[in-house]
Amino acid sequence: MNISTRQIDAFLALAAQRNFTRAAAQCHLSQPAFSALVRALEDDLGLRLFDRSTRHVDLTPEGANFLESARRIRAEVDAALEGVRDAVTLRRGRVAVALLPSLAAGWLPQVLATYRAAHPGVELDIADVLSEPCIEQVAAGKADFALAAIRADTPELRAEAFCTDGFHLVCREDHPLALRPGARGRRAAVSLSDLAAWPFIHLARTSSVRQYLEAAFHPQVMHTLMEVEQLATVMGMVRAGLGISVVPTLTLFHFEQPGLVTRPLRLPGLTRQIYLVRRRDRGLSPAAQALYTLVMQQRPST
Repeated sequence: MNISTRQIDAFLALAAQRNFTRAAAQCHLSQPAFSALVRALEDDLGLRLFDRSTRHVDLTPEGANFLESARRIRAEVDAALEGVRDAVTLRRGRVAVALLPSLAAGWLPQVLATYRAAHPGVELDIADVLSEPCIEQVAAGKADFALAAIRADTPELRAEAFCTDGFHLVCREDHPLALRPGARGRRAAVSLSDLAAWPFIHLARTSSVRQYLEAAFHPQVMHTLMEVEQLATVMGMVRAGLGISVVPTLTLFHFEQPGLVTRPLRLPGLTRQIYLVRRRDRGLSPAAQALYTLVMQQRPST
């Protein structure tokens, strides 16, 4: 059985008009072409839907039973087409993005505000998680794309360079590393051995920040005082004078606090690369493509 929407439309027009000439005109068809559509529908269903005479056209009992089904089919097709049109024109849709918490909290909100102003009907699903869960969400089809500090180039996933992120020392303003004098009145550059001499507030080993630090410090031993999960906790511990820390440039908004100092570090290997990761076998929906384009246009500079 291969029933078309044109056949459904012809049936509904004839059921409403009860006249072949008027129903054909409503469908913008010649009467022979219209009659052929109705006959084809009856043949496909194996039912006679109309009783025809020279004066009247009436629904048969089978036709009356089919009428509600035909209306429902037409309504479902209309709703499906409207949904597609809305998606293409970005009146509706859904975008899911997974990204590092540092990007989600500092850089992303203004990007989403711009996107939301242009496309208020699009639903946004944001997962602010560490790099490995970001990649897992894309691989599982839960996120359209991710921003992570892992170059996930696999047969299933494609990674493209998004931005680079430097690192900053964070300490109290009365800490020796904040005050350390250098030549001509400038503060002296901070070395790995300088950092290693002080108690250190670390992020958890699962974070990309921790992994970059350990790689840069190796084989230097760090004086770890504690490990915490959240940058806000790092800030509180440093502000209390318990130790120092090193954090990415993209997270510095957490440390704009009275009594704290941040200093850029220029140390070998201490640059974090952020990648945009998406699936190779799937194109982006119109809504996701629009956000992807905006994200690439407004990528952070550090």
